[in-house]
Amino acid sequence: MSADQSVLFGLLFFVFVFLIWGRWRYDLVAFVALLIALLTGVVPKEQAFSGFGHPATVIIALVLIVSRGLSNSGAIEIVARYLVDSSRKLSTHITIMSGLAASLSALMNNVAALALLMPVDMQAAKKAGRSPSLSLMPLSFASILGGMITLIGTPPNIVIAEFRGDALGEPYRMFDFAPVGLACAVVGVAYVALIGWRLLPSARKSVDSGKELFELADYIAEVRVPDGSTAIGKQVSDLDEMAGKSDIEIIGLVRRGRRMPGLAREVEIKAGDVLVVEASPDSLEEALGNLNLEYVGKGEGQLGDDNLVLSEVVVQESSRLAGRSAMSVRLLYRYRVAVVGVSRRGERFSENVRKLDLQPGDVLLLLGADERLNDITGRLGLLPLADRGQRVIQRDKAWWAVGIFASAIIVASFGWVYLPIALGCATALYVLLNIVPIRDVYTSIEWPVIVLLGSMIPIGGALQSTGGTALIAGGIVDLSAGYSPVVVLTLLVIVTMTLSDVMNNTATAVIAAPIAVDIATRLNVSPDPFLMGVAVAASCAFLTPIGHKNNTLIMGPGGYRFGDYWRMGLPLEILIIAISVPAITIFWPM
Repeated sequence: MSADQSVLFGLLFFVFVFLIWGRWRYDLVAFVALLIALLTGVVPKEQAFSGFGHPATVIIALVLIVSRGLSNSGAIEIVARYLVDSSRKLSTHITIMSGLAASLSALMNNVAALALLMPVDMQAAKKAGRSPSLSLMPLSFASILGGMITLIGTPPNIVIAEFRGDALGEPYRMFDFAPVGLACAVVGVAYVALIGWRLLPSARKSVDSGKELFELADYIAEVRVPDGSTAIGKQVSDLDEMAGKSDIEIIGLVRRGRRMPGLAREVEIKAGDVLVVEASPDSLEEALGNLNLEYVGKGEGQLGDDNLVLSEVVVQESSRLAGRSAMSVRLLYRYRVAVVGVSRRGERFSENVRKLDLQPGDVLLLLGADERLNDITGRLGLLPLADRGQRVIQRDKAWWAVGIFASAIIVASFGWVYLPIALGCATALYVLLNIVPIRDVYTSIEWPVIVLLGSMIPIGGALQSTGGTALIAGGIVDLSAGYSPVVVLTLLVIVTMTLSDVMNNTATAVIAAPIAVDIATRLNVSPDPFLMGVAVAASCAFLTPIGHKNNTLIMGPGGYRFGDYWRMGLPLEILIIAISVPAITIFWPM
């Protein structure tokens, strides 16, 4: 093993360990690895940022913008609401939702498809009086399966397609993934709809994080400002420091029976005013003494005011709140919104929530003016769990959005226009027609994914050029010596799928793609079956909540624990291997 290979393997081990640890976000881990590779010289400086201009990176960014356009047009919302009926049997509901999720994921980014359908599924669960945990995991798995059907459904397919273009001279086209991906999706969706959801732990079938969080409204109380109080003459915001010491938060002010607008942060306090506070009973008792206030009663009546509402949201991986606390981002001061409660993996937090470092998948109960909540959900990268009209739906442009997207797919599929150019034209038309407002173009892109891919592509290229991938390929071939290439393909699928369960699936595809080609070269067979095997395996991350963003996204709303995923996911992964390997050998002969 050469010195360059040793450095690269050490970097990959660094990436692997830190991605599993999860303390640092995956884009930061990948970028640090790239910088180390540049400083040690294993990646030439000329290739330093070549990954950011790579076609795969550009395609992923454009697909995310187009997905936002399809969402904004209301076309998907109309289809979802027409098909969903909370009165149906659970198995029927899961079948319909899973089929819809897989279909949408084939045509748009699978994370975006799940984000659109989650609120619909949660509302159906609420109306049916059942736990959303019964249907959210099948929905997530189905959206992952559907993404395997087309080139644009999932980032690993885009990475594999463009790698084939670099290695063999011609990339995969839009529907080259369909024969194998469709077979896996059909069988996989049937499994999650008929069998998979029944394998969830019985304790999870009664969890309802949203309902439990709303019970935290009991922590909203009213206190009166008596004559002689030290709070008189001060603005509400002036009391933040003292209130924080008592672990309470002042979230409103009522004067003469009328609530002051928003959270009344700049209102000067007068004798007789009623402050609306969020606090546990113990914290409230301490605050009454420290601030010289009088207890009035619970504030449930004030929550019914049109100016102040509760909203459930999920922290996404790309959210500005991920890894930070509400206090550190000054949520109350900057945005006039308070965090009332947090639910994480079925555990509720109601005390010191402002100081709690938030994680992707956390469900937050926010309290604030309706217009403020509408604003920050998009600005901070939060996903609302109920359709409260946050998104501006332009239903009159639905057919325009669908027609433009379909035209781009058709011209790219026939090879008339290069896919990034076709998607770029679609994006430009969406902006010109205001289907995607110009202000939303950049917020539509998941920049952590772009940074991850832009950082890993040069490292993957260096691993190939230094012979590192050949070394790994040789080890896999030697391990399966004497067996047919089909056995080697199966082994590659298992190894890649295992990596994808604990690493980001895009990073897994970048690393595994050159290994697949090197294995095919050693066996003197076509590389296409092995590239297709990597594409399928990199997408199929069903054992953990960290392998795929969709699994992370449902963790909080579903009240799932880390160990819940393998119960439904392990049989599914075994099933995918059993279906995909024969399908690959049929449609992509060796």
